[in-house]
Amino acid sequence: MAKEIRVDVKENRILERDAQLLSILLKDNSSGKNLIWATDDYISNGNGYSASDYITIYSITGKSGNLIRPRTEKSKKEQLSRVRDKAEVFTPSWICNQQNNLVDNAWFGCEGVFNTETEKGWTTNSEKIVFPEGKTWQDYVKAQRLEITCGEAPYLASRYDTVTGEVIEVKDRIGLLDRKLRVVSENIDGEQEWYEWAKEAFKSIYGYDWQGDNVLLARENLLFTFTDHYENKFGVYPIKEYLREVAEILSWNIWQMDGLKFVIPNSCHNEKVVDYTFFGEEVHEEMCDGCKKNNHKKHNGIYCYVKDWETGKKIKFVNLLRK
Repeated sequence: MAKEIRVDVKENRILERDAQLLSILLKDNSSGKNLIWATDDYISNGNGYSASDYITIYSITGKSGNLIRPRTEKSKKEQLSRVRDKAEVFTPSWICNQQNNLVDNAWFGCEGVFNTETEKGWTTNSEKIVFPEGKTWQDYVKAQRLEITCGEAPYLASRYDTVTGEVIEVKDRIGLLDRKLRVVSENIDGEQEWYEWAKEAFKSIYGYDWQGDNVLLARENLLFTFTDHYENKFGVYPIKEYLREVAEILSWNIWQMDGLKFVIPNSCHNEKVVDYTFFGEEVHEEMCDGCKKNNHKKHNGIYCYVKDWETGKKIKFVNLLRK
């Protein structure tokens, strides 16, 4: 019997299964602490829910276990508020598919590799994916992909349509990670080797967002994309150690960032400056130099890091930008 796929991943269920797993999903590796809310949408819940507060296990479980919800399960008022205040717009899966197809058309040098587009939909190509001369399935799995301002990461993982809330079967998914995991499943039968290549797929996909709840939702969607594909391939749920390891990769590859400043949201601050004059000391505040000069190399906020999985070293994301 096929497993029921839930759109909303309940934090209480993750906590019951493995508290350490939820702790990993909340990590911010740039600050060494947790994700922050970076929005006042939750401030009515009391202390600990303002934009600058950290998202903790306590704040999203127990009686607060239904606090973090995907867009489709938020009220219309909440949805409109996020559009108005944060310009938060979610893309239907059929459009995500069209745009992902453009990426793959360029990579493969032909169209219709994974599916054929229909009016506001697609028909999955059920044949094993054939790779062009000079390229291998391993090359495809390792090809790096980034979803900017990722929200719930609909371009990377398509467990459900973020606009309609409709669940998408594993075989019909169109996310960039889903495509990579499909390729792994088509080319590997052994469980241990499959897992190692699945990790390579996760190490190759990246995404960032301003709001902490979106970052957590994206990480959850990607983690449970792993469990869906694993169960679809092997018929059993992955072991705890696998989930923790994949979650650790996601804690680096899906991160919280101000996409214009490349720092943790709202981490830039005024600094006290002491001037020594004939009359003594004069203290005043000066705006962050990067904010003042619109120079993304000179912010005094906390710069965001990603990990180079080949070397194991962390890299400041702003240093990856090309001039």
